Amino acid sequence: MEMKVIAHIRSDFPTKFGIPHQSGRIQELKADIIFEPEYRNHEAFRGLEEYTHIWLIWEFSQAVRKEWSPTVRPPRLGGNVRMGVFATRSPFRPNPIGLSSVRLESVEFSEKYGPVLHVSGADLMDGTPIYDIKPYLAYVDSHPEAAGGFTDQIQDHKLKVEFPEELLKKIPVEKREALLAVLANDPRPGYQKDPERKYGMSFGSWDIHFKVDGEQLRVLEEHKDYEKSCKVWRKLPCKCGAV
Repeated sequence: MEMKVIAHIRSDFPTKFGIPHQSGRIQELKADIIFEPEYRNHEAFRGLEEYTHIWLIWEFSQAVRKEWSPTVRPPRLGGNVRMGVFATRSPFRPNPIGLSSVRLESVEFSEKYGPVLHVSGADLMDGTPIYDIKPYLAYVDSHPEAAGGFTDQIQDHKLKVEFPEELLKKIPVEKREALLAVLANDPRPGYQKDPERKYGMSFGSWDIHFKVDGEQLRVLEEHKDYEKSCKVWRKLPCKCGAV
């Protein structure tokens, strides 16, 4: 069976670093879903605006490998403990398929791009190919009593973010809340705890450099890089505003 790519996503993550581990963790993150010309038929979207959430079925396009391993090392377990690949959401799978539930903010009918879906809470890298979209149905898709395996033993935490005002002012107002939430979510791999290490994260057209000491994240510098933001997929209007 051949899977057809029906759309791609435009997000503020030109690289994998910093993307939330799961969808829905950072609702401040906004993204757009742009469909391939073949699937821009308005009839295919009739009734979709009646739903608040949708499922995205997509490809881990940066994790495609010829071989697969039956075990993986989840970063949230420190990168040293092996778990069965089917007991994790690792991108390194026999079939590199991802599944995300996102909030459908609106459906826009663009003259140039046809139906465009504006979503929030997505955990996809910019340009990620999407294979299908389905409505999220709370009465069958939500299971609050479900056991979460090894993830139930991991303490969720938020970092305190120190972002100097003179640097934060360079970030557009509409992007600040999402960026601060991403940093507070601790974008580092779970096994990296060196307080002297300097990290760099691309967000939209900005490179953010920071250090983390304990529960404190301190932004050191930022600079704008249109090329990095736009190089992933130039077929679509860039979210950074570059031509």
